[in-house]
Amino acid sequence: MSRVNLAIIGGGLVGASLALALQAGAKARGWKIVLIEPFAPGDTYQPSYDARSSALSFGARQIYQRLGVWQDISRRAEPIKQIHVSDRGRFSTARLSAMEEGVPALGYVVENAWLGQCLWHSLDKDVISWRCPAEVTGMEPLTDGYRLTLNDETLVECDLAVLADGGRSGLREQLGIGIKKRPYNQSALIANITPSEAHNGMAFERFTDDGPMALLPLPENRCALVWTRLGMDAQRLAALDDRSFLSELQGVFGYRLGTLKQVGARNLYPLSLIEAEEQVRPHLAILGNAAHSLHPIAGQGFNLSLRDAQALADTLLGSETALGDFATLQAYRERQRLDQNLTVGFSDQVTRLFGSTQPLVSLGRNIGLLGLDLLPPAKRWFARQAMGLGTRPDV
Repeated sequence: MSRVNLAIIGGGLVGASLALALQAGAKARGWKIVLIEPFAPGDTYQPSYDARSSALSFGARQIYQRLGVWQDISRRAEPIKQIHVSDRGRFSTARLSAMEEGVPALGYVVENAWLGQCLWHSLDKDVISWRCPAEVTGMEPLTDGYRLTLNDETLVECDLAVLADGGRSGLREQLGIGIKKRPYNQSALIANITPSEAHNGMAFERFTDDGPMALLPLPENRCALVWTRLGMDAQRLAALDDRSFLSELQGVFGYRLGTLKQVGARNLYPLSLIEAEEQVRPHLAILGNAAHSLHPIAGQGFNLSLRDAQALADTLLGSETALGDFATLQAYRERQRLDQNLTVGFSDQVTRLFGSTQPLVSLGRNIGLLGLDLLPPAKRWFARQAMGLGTRPDV
């Protein structure tokens, strides 16, 4: 049996970001941190046309700059210079631009594999160790922490356990932590696309009666597609041959980027809004999709989780109490409550508003988009939400 100060269960992007946010303070305090992850990170970055990507907000860039890793990430981060929002078949559009907001970019699109490499290579091995490939199969609460049972039957005890093992967390269920789930009865079809014309850093949010879509700029003039459709229709689209798929996508998206020439592998993800009913217990915190899983169309999910991770690290490092103290963890929860409520609400309402086919709702959102483009205060509020700065009046 081994004992560490903090065990992070899940070494993906959220878990690794938390480890990075903690490591300088942990080194000064003599803390030992272990990352427990079933899938071994690759030693090198392998470019792939079909690489999955994340949209990082401008606020996420600020966090990674603070952690000293942004310079590496930015080498393969495609800046979002403008966002074009439209409602198919209606006259109104809204445009957001980095220049108007006084920032170098509204956000950035980064391949997950590259982001992971940058994070993992920045971790200090003297402070943070890996158990990988390894999986936690059981968690037993102790008076001073948790005892973790791994799939090789070894035991790890910790003062604080952080659960960051994804939206289908079996450990969350094992601990009796319930969830609030609101199915959207939709699936997200994810794929990379190559258009004939340069995207020039333009991101597109397009709303249709059949579901919203986003097309985000990637390096090498690729675009990351997130296309939301009803479950059976999403399966139909995923099964089409490439030419038929591109033809149908072209008909919905239009020719703003010229002809859509190439599509990569297509993957489907059923969509629900999921929120854990508890995010902290004595000696336990829950982060990432295990805490809240959002609709991808507004691009808020990972950015919220990153802000949670930074807030948790700041709260733990700023406390004089023992690691795992419940009052400290509750202070973190209260610190992030407003951000989570606003971000989850913003994402959910955008999804429901632009997913409705009711004529009055369609008219209202059409007028709303027009107003958004004409009213600077409304436009700035929307832009700040998109940039992950909605609850930060200091920026």
